[in-house]
Amino acid sequence: MVAAGVNFGFAGPASGGQLVREIGQTLIHDAEGTSWATQPVPRTGCPPGPSGVDLAEEIAELKRERNAVILAHNYQVPELQDIADYVGDSLGLSYQAAQTNADVILFCGVHFMAETAKILNPTKKVLLPDLEAGCSLSESCPPEKLKAFLDAHAEKNYYVIAYINCSAGVKALADVICTSGNAEKIVRSAPAGRNVLFVPDQNLGAWVRERTGRAMDLWQGNCYIHVEFTARSINNIREQYPNAPVVAHPECTYAVRMLADEVCSTEKMVAFSRQTPAREIIVVTEAGMLHRLKKEVPGKLFIPGPTDNCFCGECRFMKMNTLEKAHAALLNMAPEIILPEAIRKRAEAPILRMLELSKK
Repeated sequence: MVAAGVNFGFAGPASGGQLVREIGQTLIHDAEGTSWATQPVPRTGCPPGPSGVDLAEEIAELKRERNAVILAHNYQVPELQDIADYVGDSLGLSYQAAQTNADVILFCGVHFMAETAKILNPTKKVLLPDLEAGCSLSESCPPEKLKAFLDAHAEKNYYVIAYINCSAGVKALADVICTSGNAEKIVRSAPAGRNVLFVPDQNLGAWVRERTGRAMDLWQGNCYIHVEFTARSINNIREQYPNAPVVAHPECTYAVRMLADEVCSTEKMVAFSRQTPAREIIVVTEAGMLHRLKKEVPGKLFIPGPTDNCFCGECRFMKMNTLEKAHAALLNMAPEIILPEAIRKRAEAPILRMLELSKK
């Protein structure tokens, strides 16, 4: 069942609809009282190092000077993964953000991830190398549309489970957050007898519904990269590597999930790759994951799952962060993520609830 059949369109970062950003100025996103802003971005600070090696060394020095920690998502470019203190999925990054003693968090990911780090660390500086690093999935569920939907269906008294790939405003409206790594556990813990609304990813929600049998209404959002993988493209690559198991992310469509030998989060892809006796593995998720797999599971061949249009799936938003931008962020201590305290506090509660439930 979808969320009352409402059709919510995608408003990307460049659309001028839900996300407004202009480099060099203070930025505001305001929707039904939900807003966030960043500090002005200095136009100076171009990296002096002529090579990636020099730049990495300068970043390491700046990190020591600022008492900073660098967190990078599995989908980031290899150069950023290699300088990070921790590379992981959204759940692992949430734990790291909650536990760090650093004064500064340089978050190499997309904006909702940096917002999550700020929610958990209100007194720390949280930097995002490129403010244009948005997320199609997050943008598919603007907070004002979610609030309007909940108000229009107040009689259902929804228990809202929000996938972490959403804005601070949406998190503030949720009862609990989940990641692809713990979604099944979080859904199973939902109060019996309550109507559940799962936002914003319909494919992850459908997969969890299949796994748990729990009835849920699903918001109609998706990740533009994961829906580009098709049954045809996966069947084609399987013909080339008939002995390779297929491991797919649950944000993929039902047709792709049905072809996979394993459906799991990116973190669990690492464990699967270690444990399987197969020497060749087809990985159906954003292509940045292959760098970590090659480093942590050497000696195996990781084949990127192709789409119908290209050899692999790369998220243009994840790839907007670069070594140069990371250097500039630490040098200038900007752009910084700032959240209104009222929104931050409301968004913190469902995240902490997730972290507590994940320990059980």
